[in-house]
Amino acid sequence: MQGDYYQLPTGKVAALDNDTPFPPINEALTEPNGLLAIGADLSTSRLLAAYQAGIFPWFSEGEPILWWSPNPRMVLFPQDFKLSKSLAKRLKKNDYEVRFNTSFRQVMEACANTTRSEQDGTWITSEIVDAYCGLHMLGYAYSAETWIDNTLVGGLYGVLINKMFYGESMFHHVSDASKIAFAHMVEYLKKKDVGMIDCQMNTKHLASLGAQEISRAAFINQLKSLIA
Repeated sequence: MQGDYYQLPTGKVAALDNDTPFPPINEALTEPNGLLAIGADLSTSRLLAAYQAGIFPWFSEGEPILWWSPNPRMVLFPQDFKLSKSLAKRLKKNDYEVRFNTSFRQVMEACANTTRSEQDGTWITSEIVDAYCGLHMLGYAYSAETWIDNTLVGGLYGVLINKMFYGESMFHHVSDASKIAFAHMVEYLKKKDVGMIDCQMNTKHLASLGAQEISRAAFINQLKSLIA
């Protein structure tokens, strides 16, 4: 650490304490993509400031808090959501129920405990769970949940600020359960006139749903108007 920065092999990033504001996002490193700052806390005020600036936390157990703003950014415009024929057929069945915000912590814990081939461990630590449950209690964090026989089998959670939704994570214990929850969440967000869903990083799964990459500048430009 040097002064107010951490020096990394690929550049330097801001070192934050709890009262330090975020640096301009154009200071984010290109490698690793979008790393902007290290430190601070996960208070509701810090998290809301981050999301409104196009920044999000992502770190593993035992690491300091890492703050990111990647370029490009993966987003889904709700009107571009691709409903496959197989999913449309699945949605017509009446063997499930979709609920919103009834088991937020349970959804987060299920996301944390889901094994993913592209990840070694989870970034959804107990600290993250508690922090986002705090956002949920204030009305900023939402969950969509798929239930079968009164059992939670899939879902997702994210952060909603005015007309902007930030998707965080999803899980499924039954085939298509997370897609069912996501399809219902997209329809819910359309009704609330949400203009953009932040998906953060590019994956084939997100692309198959209609998500696309846009530049950080374009993302911030859209973000400013949607959260105003």
